[in-house]
Amino acid sequence: MIITKDVVIIGAGASGLFAAATAAMRGRRVVVIERSATLGNKIRVSGGGRCNFTNLNLTPDNYISQNPRFCISALTGFTPYDFIEIIERYGVRYYEKEHGQLFCKISSGDIISMLRRRCEEAGVTVIYNTKVHDIAKRGDVFVIVTNNGIFHSGSLCLATGGISYPQLGATPFGYRIAGQFGLNVIPTRPALVPLVFNAEDGANFSGLAGISIDTVVSCDGRDFRGGVLFTQRGLSGPPILQASSYWRVGDYISINLLPETDAYEFLLGRRKNKAELPTILSEVFSKNFARRWCEINSYVKPINQFNDKELKEIADSLQHWKLWPAKTEGYKRAEAVIGGIDTGELSSKTMEAKKVNGLYFTGEVIDVTGQLGGYNLHWAWASGYACGRHM
Repeated sequence: MIITKDVVIIGAGASGLFAAATAAMRGRRVVVIERSATLGNKIRVSGGGRCNFTNLNLTPDNYISQNPRFCISALTGFTPYDFIEIIERYGVRYYEKEHGQLFCKISSGDIISMLRRRCEEAGVTVIYNTKVHDIAKRGDVFVIVTNNGIFHSGSLCLATGGISYPQLGATPFGYRIAGQFGLNVIPTRPALVPLVFNAEDGANFSGLAGISIDTVVSCDGRDFRGGVLFTQRGLSGPPILQASSYWRVGDYISINLLPETDAYEFLLGRRKNKAELPTILSEVFSKNFARRWCEINSYVKPINQFNDKELKEIADSLQHWKLWPAKTEGYKRAEAVIGGIDTGELSSKTMEAKKVNGLYFTGEVIDVTGQLGGYNLHWAWASGYACGRHM
């Protein structure tokens, strides 16, 4: 069976569905091919099930790419307020959590329902449980061979996502098709992912899982504020996830354990105290962490026995605590991926491949990765909108 459409989109995730509805509203005949039995699988689990769908403070600086300017056109063409206007039209209730992050009040299912309704209203056909076996281009027509028939179209969009969360069905399919058509793919690595201690630190900090400390984490010239969470294997929490996108094996991260306090002044103010330093630090940290940190650094003695030089060294250690992680938790725990389709291969205005007329890519499959806080989903909307307006 041959099915002819104007546009075929592979992937019923955020960017694919948004691109589909945008194109169909222009009168294009659109079909979305999805390999799983449901749509929006990553949306469903995002934001702890409440979907952090955009950020009011969004700027191009919130994105990582080998070409940092690539995202500007799409982000300018579709802003957070454009998306808000759409969801309000569909009755999606939302709230601002912090730092401009917008979440659904009820659940991420509200965003999925909105996307489904927009596609239905625009006349988009979504076909589930459909695996693509082969893609070729014959003249101006793409031929997509699947287990549910053969599709012909003048435009083909790969909205297949990156390879984070493989348990949700993520595969490197989009990268493979890009390579098939001669497009360069930037090597990938996990992003927004917990970090794993090296062997020494793993032994030193065992048993502290569950402890959280308000910090500023620094990596590669970037600073991130928030709660660092000790895990069974290493560190997690928002600032660690943010730093992981900039961290590479062999790099260190620096943690300010007292971001709102001058550590030296704090210690000087308690210098007449006869209590041991772990007891003093228990004022600001959990007793277990304070004791362990002091033991590792050989700081276990009464605070009044430290001289000025030693107190300055301790203060510096508290506010510039350096750690050398061994690795990340990998793609299974990563919320995003660094790398992907080389942006030099694509038009920043349309997401169309420069070498292959009618071939488009959108969303996470492209080498554009957002920081934590709704930026990745907004890239899905913005790149999908840019693509949908032109394909």
